[in-house]
Amino acid sequence: MLEVLLAAVPLFLLLGSLLLGLYPGCEAIVRLSERISARSLDRSAAPRARRPLPPRSFAASGGLLIAFGHAQRPPPLAP
Repeated sequence: MLEVLLAAVPLFLLLGSLLLGLYPGCEAIVRLSERISARSLDRSAAPRARRPLPPRSFAASGGLLIAFGHAQRPPPLAP
């Protein structure tokens, strides 16, 4: 019984603060969103340099490799 009460204490504290209109972490969320929006504004001002594209691979891999393997074999002979 004591373990259940100890586990429920954080839940009750959070619920109580939400019912009183106090939102824990609200300031941190606002600061984070301001930082993200400032960062996106800085990036929009500077021209973006294109990354080089990865080299194209023409070898079959994954499911395509299995499909090619099945396509090149004839069906099994009927007994």
